[in-house]
Amino acid sequence: MRRVLDVARIQTINPFLTIGLPLVVLGLVLLLNLATFAVIGGPSDGDRTTGALLALYVMMGIAPLQTMTQLFPFALGLGVTRRTFYAATALVVVAQSAVYGLVIVIASQVEASTGGWGLGLRFFGLPFLPQGNIAAQWLAVTVPMVVLASIGVFVGVVFKRWGQLGVYGATIGGAALLTGLALLVTGLDGWPAVGGFLASQPPLALLAGYPLLIALLFGGTGWLVLRRATA
Repeated sequence: MRRVLDVARIQTINPFLTIGLPLVVLGLVLLLNLATFAVIGGPSDGDRTTGALLALYVMMGIAPLQTMTQLFPFALGLGVTRRTFYAATALVVVAQSAVYGLVIVIASQVEASTGGWGLGLRFFGLPFLPQGNIAAQWLAVTVPMVVLASIGVFVGVVFKRWGQLGVYGATIGGAALLTGLALLVTGLDGWPAVGGFLASQPPLALLAGYPLLIALLFGGTGWLVLRRATA
């Protein structure tokens, strides 16, 4: 465990770039939204929902990809094993997502208490998130970040193993698989059943439970590929 923590520190040796920069980008996006709605004016009844929070999630998908493509060869050169590096990467991803999730939850409470920053803006407290349960809200915003980070790690691992062609192949293969499943469900006239199943699930299961399984799938597959990846 000590070795994993040491490698995790290597990945966060520049805390501004790895931890602070996504928060800076998020803050700038929030200010841009506030300035936009302040200029627009009009009623501030709390219905001004924006999806700009997605910027933080996009960055959470990009950062682990860069970790695998840039820091992985460096770590191997220092004698770090693949297992230790992958475990350290998972630790950083989970910890970073947990912190960002906490920031979002706290900001959503401030947003609600100020009437949407005085402009009726819903930037953090999106309407589809669980309401009234802080723990459920935290899970609902944190787990999707872990999912995107695990996809970023997987793409980075594929790139290290098979290069750019491997990334193209994985992307095309994934798209083909999803298309095939969609055609299968359509052929079986199964969309009403799929819709009914999703409608019967609690919001937390859809926002955190099933996404966690996706994160584990990408994480496990990424490890299998990384075992044969070279620097």
